[in-house]
Amino acid sequence: MRQIRQKGRAIKLVIQELRDIDAIIDKHNADKSRLIQILLDVQKKYGWLPKLSLMWISERLGVPIAQIYTIAEFYKAFSLSPRGRHLIRVCMGTSCKVRGAEAILDRIQRVLGIEKGKTTSDGKFTLETVNCLGCCALGPVMTIDGKYYGNLKIRDVDEILSRYD
Repeated sequence: MRQIRQKGRAIKLVIQELRDIDAIIDKHNADKSRLIQILLDVQKKYGWLPKLSLMWISERLGVPIAQIYTIAEFYKAFSLSPRGRHLIRVCMGTSCKVRGAEAILDRIQRVLGIEKGKTTSDGKFTLETVNCLGCCALGPVMTIDGKYYGNLKIRDVDEILSRYD
């Protein structure tokens, strides 16, 4: 009986996800040329691009699933796996690199116990690197949930991370 309740709950979640995706697609008039914006909206809603969502978008728009995956894998804004509650991005552009970005990244990896591209086991943080955050004069720079931290020193990392629950 418990398994039936669990399956029923899972089915309700799938139905709700499909409804949510339908609403996003309808917002964009099911226009294939708006595929990237549709994916951005799904990413915003879920924090990543669930496989079921991509399959449904493919079906609704008549776009091959391979094409959708190609786009999702090309752009760094998209994630095909769940991200942590807080997204850390460390700039590895030339200006940041020569000012110590690799040491900052190394410290973050040690403190969190993860490598770049990974999420902590508690789902709290995801760590990514980017080629440029567009504020080279402030290097080294990282963002957490879109908030910029510049002129970083290794000693700053622990205190900054401790601000996030």
